[in-house]
Amino acid sequence: MPTNEEQIRTLIERWAGAVHRGALGTVLADHDEDIVMFDVPPPYDGVRGLDAYRQTWPPFFRWQAQGASFEIEELEITAGDEVAFAYALLRCGTPADLAAAPDNRLRLTLGLRKRAGRWVVTHEHHSFPSVDSTADPAGTGDAAAAAAEQEVRQLHERWFAGTAAKDLDALMAAIADDVVSYEHEQPLRYAGVQAVREVCAAGLDAAGDGAVSWAVPDLTILVDGDLAVAWGLNHVQVRPAGGPAVDSWSRGTRVFARRDGAWLMVHQHLSYPYDPASGAARTDLQP
Repeated sequence: MPTNEEQIRTLIERWAGAVHRGALGTVLADHDEDIVMFDVPPPYDGVRGLDAYRQTWPPFFRWQAQGASFEIEELEITAGDEVAFAYALLRCGTPADLAAAPDNRLRLTLGLRKRAGRWVVTHEHHSFPSVDSTADPAGTGDAAAAAAEQEVRQLHERWFAGTAAKDLDALMAAIADDVVSYEHEQPLRYAGVQAVREVCAAGLDAAGDGAVSWAVPDLTILVDGDLAVAWGLNHVQVRPAGGPAVDSWSRGTRVFARRDGAWLMVHQHLSYPYDPASGAARTDLQP
């Protein structure tokens, strides 16, 4: 029977190979339900729980698909009977990243424990060493852009969860005080966080006792330094208690600025297409 160290080495090498291939199921397979990951991008208090961990990977896989490497170079393991830890150095970057900084490595620490006789990862910590910011003052490298895209995508995921929970504070958490929003409703613009808060509150109240959800299935994000733009079709569904679901699709563009290390929405533009023959907004369209 393989030793504990051999079992853990196989687990970690299988995980790293799955990350490189973008095989999400295998990436998740040997992770505990209550995993805590300290990742390169925020949130700064860590990614907590397997569902949150799952959501971090699709943006990374899109970046990985550009031809980036994710390869273990060094791996050391110390294992007891029930608890173990491992640390590793990995080549992680696009060909351009690695050409620009050939010695840079992703640093990885893992904590593991046994569950029902098998090893599972309960903690991950990923980091790159800090480099001279004058070499890339805006953080515009491919890896930095991928990390920033992931941060903005996770911000949207928190908004979606806040909508389902009807948690107004969660919806407002990443809105800048000086936001300007072009909403579906008149007037022409809403200026300031309080005005946007009132619009969001009215939307949640309109759902009454029913369930409400919001998603952007085709969410696209572009990042350059401390600015990001996201766009896609908003899908809002209200499910009244005892009644059929009501779906609404509209267009949305959002602009974010990174201030003091945190992404905040500074502008939003929502709209429905209009029928030029009647001048009426087409709120019934679906993709």
